[in-house]
Order: sequence, then C-alpha cells, then structure tokens
Amino acid sequence: MPEEVWPRIAVVGAGAVGCYFGFKLAMAGAPVVFVGRERQVEALRAKGLTLESVDFTRTLPVEASTEMGAAASARVVLFSVKATDTEEAARSLAPHLAQGALLVSLQNGVDNVSRIRSAAGIAAIPAVVYVGVEVTEPGRVKHTARGDLVIGDHKELSALFARAGIPVEISTNIEGELWMKLIQNCAYNALSAIGRANYGRLVRNPLIRDVMKQVVEEVVAVGRARGVRFPQGDLVAAVWGLGEVMEQTTSSTAQDIARGRRTEIDSLNGTVARLGEELGIPTPVNRTLHALVKLLEPA
Repeated sequence: MPEEVWPRIAVVGAGAVGCYFGFKLAMAGAPVVFVGRERQVEALRAKGLTLESVDFTRTLPVEASTEMGAAASARVVLFSVKATDTEEAARSLAPHLAQGALLVSLQNGVDNVSRIRSAAGIAAIPAVVYVGVEVTEPGRVKHTARGDLVIGDHKELSALFARAGIPVEISTNIEGELWMKLIQNCAYNALSAIGRANYGRLVRNPLIRDVMKQVVEEVVAVGRARGVRFPQGDLVAAVWGLGEVMEQTTSSTAQDIARGRRTEIDSLNGTVARLGEELGIPTPVNRTLHALVKLLEPA
C-alpha cells in the first residue's frame, strides 16, 4: 500500500514549544512551515532548526516566514504563541486560514480557545502540553523532559501526532486537563522565576513544597467553584511528582524573565487571583506570586 500523505502543517509561534513539536513532525516527513519573529526566522532559514533532545541532537532544514500568509495552505495549524499574543495572532491568521483547517492551541492557560473564537471566529482545538524545552539561541532548541500532549477525542489529530512519535493521551474531560496543567503552571512557573531554580530544586525544598501545596489548594477551590471536574487522585502529589520527572526543567516564566521579556503570568497565577476575586474565594499565595513576577517583568 502507498505511504499515507502528510498534510501541510504550519507552526504559528516559532518559540520553544512550537519548534519542538514542529521539529518532531518535520523529522517524521511532514511538510512544516514555521511562522515567527524575524530573528528566529532568519536563523531557521540560514542554518535550519536544531533540536538538542534528551535522545539525540539533529538539525533539519526548514521553511520559515515572518508572514501569516505562509500558513495559508496548511491543513493543520499548531498555534503556539504566547498567551499574551492570542487575540492579535488569531486576528492576523484568520484571513489566511484555509477552509476546514484544524487549529490546535498549544498554549498555557485555560481560556485561549474562547479568546481565539471571540477575537477571530476560529473554532480552535484545545491541547495540553507537557514538555521541557528552551530556545538556547535562535534556531536551536534544548529538550530536557517529556514531550507529550493531551487532547479531546479527535482521531485525525491523535493519528497525526502518533505518526510523528509524539505521545498523545485522549481525554473526555479536556477542561479538567487544562485546569490540571494550570495547577502545574501556577505551582512551578512563578517560583522557578523568582528563585531562579529548576523544578528539581523546587520540589527538594520542604518550604517550597508547602508553598506549592497552598497554590494547588487555591487553584482547585477556584476551579471547583466554576464547575471544573478535576482528574481523580492526589493533585498535590501529582504536582510534586512533575518536578521529579522534569527536574532539569526551568519554567517558561523564568526563561522570559532571564531574557527581559514579558511573561504569561497574567494567564497563570493572575487568572486564579482574578477569578478568585470574582467568586469571593481568597487566593493570597497565587496573588502574591503573580505580583512578584510582575515586579520582575520589564517596565
């Protein structure tokens, strides 16, 4: 039988996450175009994309552009821009999105799909991302842990990722999975940035473990008040366990602060603090972590 033809794929947001999953698809043979900022695009065009993985280091020649129009013929779009850029990027992409194209949100936060729909009328597909990656220089990504996705019951997408060797879990409770990822982000991102520490160092400190426990309890209280059905099990233990599995990982918030960039903290601890205030639920730890990261951001 003839080999199945790959659909054309566009990665909108050529940062660490987008480049990791785009690389895996390109390495498997899919035609992939990366849409990103000028400095990254110039490096991708000049020397290709290098992935320094836990298993290998390899460079691939890739197609890259700063123009959203490059995504026009894509059948699948991996939308991996920062949560702060969601609306602007969605509006810019909308005129170029092919009819019937699948747009998958590979972003932090729990409300990106609704924001994409409100801003551009695009029905995006939510996905939960678990991967430790960092852009170490333009055109080069370092992978430290995991690299798996959780999506809803979407056979076409799950088959696409599986062909590229990307582990995919199918969930009938994707909202709960998004909130579980929010718990993880709220527990790790700010503390990693403030303490300039990787995940392993955080979970080995009993004082920080206690802070993380309080973060989890606040997020769960807010989520349950909004009707979120969380996955079964000990959520605090699951948070601590992530740090043991991804011990060398540094949060994207820490990476942004180190590079003098704005962070996504408003969509993480900031969201919990805002929703808590609306619902009358105290969130003092999340509110404090949000405020401290905002203090570290560039003016």
